[in-house]
Amino acid sequence: MNETLKRALSGAVYVAVMWIGASYETSFRLLFIILGLACIYEMRKLRKGKKKNIAFLYVLIPFFLIQLLGIPDSNSAFDPSYILLMFVLTWTFDTFAYLVGVKFGKHKIMPTISPKKSWEGFGGGIIFTIISAYLTASYLIPEIDLKQAIVISLFVPFTATIGDFVESYYKRKAGVKDSGNFIPGHGGILDRMDAFMFTIPALYIYLSLIK
Repeated sequence: MNETLKRALSGAVYVAVMWIGASYETSFRLLFIILGLACIYEMRKLRKGKKKNIAFLYVLIPFFLIQLLGIPDSNSAFDPSYILLMFVLTWTFDTFAYLVGVKFGKHKIMPTISPKKSWEGFGGGIIFTIISAYLTASYLIPEIDLKQAIVISLFVPFTATIGDFVESYYKRKAGVKDSGNFIPGHGGILDRMDAFMFTIPALYIYLSLIK
């Protein structure tokens, strides 16, 4: 199978599983328990023979906090709106940061850790993430306040990039390209979850402050 087609198909399956799994309370909790365990397993392999405490906290904290994000208030039902928004914005940023970076990227952010990431890609990713926030809050998930969606879209590019850089650092130290090979064409579970590792805590703090 063509590598691009394989990557597109497996990516589509991943997005569908994440979206459907996060939409219902029981499947949401089960999904993120499984993903958390998979990420811990992959991080353990990356840190084989090395200190693991900080690396494990990098994984455990966001997977603990996202379970708290999914706890309904006493007078409300389970509402995955902001978790789904986080998915949309993160995927949008990752996609367009890559596309813009490939086309126009000349100035690398941290080439020794992640040589493909550029400031041009980062800037393009921010623009499309803001646009995505507007469209998502206006049409896809209208329950979300537009102003809050825009605020979230302003910090997601930064938290997603930091999470990616941290995982890239661990992969560099381990001398590997991917954290695993679970998702054809994409690598391991941790490779697909790294952008959420700082975004989830940031989202949790933000939503706690505006309540």
